Amino acid sequence: MASPPADQPAAPDPVRQLRETFRRHLDTFYATLKLAPPYHSVEQGILHLTRILNALPVEERQRIANDPAAQWTCFREAFVASGLNMKHRGILAGLARRRETLDLPAEYHCLLDTFLT
Repeated sequence: MASPPADQPAAPDPVRQLRETFRRHLDTFYATLKLAPPYHSVEQGILHLTRILNALPVEERQRIANDPAAQWTCFREAFVASGLNMKHRGILAGLARRRETLDLPAEYHCLLDTFLT
């Protein structure tokens, strides 16, 4: 595979881009809920997301990088696979039941829902 010409930037790596996006969303999620993120489990979540994405064909990774709904599906899967849905479970289950009182964007509700199952 040929590399891009020197005057043309390389396409962004979708795995790296999605990892950074997921980390940013996790930071926002815990900060908005005023909870300390479970750092070890956050790192495990990032690793799970990386495994999920690396198992996919390059075209599928790029599609996910361009589709917010598909991103949240992957983020939720990594969130559960890493055990993040088991950390702060009692507190977060209570918050999930009263989500209308939270100042949390709607897309984060897919993560909150994991505390109610």
